[in-house]
Amino acid sequence: VQLQASGGGLVQAGGSLRLSCAASGRTFSSYTMGWFRQAPGKEREFVASINWSGGSTYSADSVKGRFTISRDNAKNTVYLQMNSLKPEDTAVYYCAARLVTSYEYTYWGQGTQVTVSS
Repeated sequence: VQLQASGGGLVQAGGSLRLSCAASGRTFSSYTMGWFRQAPGKEREFVASINWSGGSTYSADSVKGRFTISRDNAKNTVYLQMNSLKPEDTAVYYCAARLVTSYEYTYWGQGTQVTVSS
């Protein structure tokens, strides 16, 4: 599966952005989808994930209550709604996919830059 992330940009603290990740292929619903981010000088970290049906989601403590992950299997797209953004949310955001039978994310998008100004 190929992934294309979009929606990043520059926003002031307290603002919102919605990231999208479009997937190719006909088996999108076979994948658990995740969002990760990597800030300059830091390791990549998990942000959120959603199971194949959208019925189960997980979020990092740092974004709980502010970020929401969702998916539309008819459009082969996963979203990350980011509200109440903080400067520390500044990073390159990546979407990723793993088969529901796997623990490893094996497919990655190219990343989209999110910059939050104070």
